[in-house]
Amino acid sequence: MDNVAIVVEDLDAAIAFFAELGLQLQGRSPIEGAFADHAVGLSGVRSEIAMMRTPDGHGRLELTKYLHPRMIPATPVPANTQGLHRIMFAVDDIDDTIERLRAHGGRVLDRVAQYEDLYRLCYMRGPSGIIVALAEEIS
Repeated sequence: MDNVAIVVEDLDAAIAFFAELGLQLQGRSPIEGAFADHAVGLSGVRSEIAMMRTPDGHGRLELTKYLHPRMIPATPVPANTQGLHRIMFAVDDIDDTIERLRAHGGRVLDRVAQYEDLYRLCYMRGPSGIIVALAEEIS
């Protein structure tokens, strides 16, 4: 897999949120032209993307803000909605991570749950209603 892309309303807020999770900004660039129109199946595409790399260097996250055509706002959908569900991140300290993400608008959907003696897990909403899951392996 090369990357996962997420359309966001506020690119700066999304970059800050995912940087707090340890992702590193690789670059930020405007995207437009015929190649963009053909690739995504829209006409007159003008967007700005930010490419972020996971700390281990194996995964990338593309954050996209559409300038034209305008982004279609979506109301936050429940976790069981068909389609892209969530992105999960392994964290060393789930409580600390939650607190740091709250400063960037993150909020836990319910509470941290424990799966057997293996993991502590939760779902959070971030910028633009993005759902991320956090997983702390219990030693």
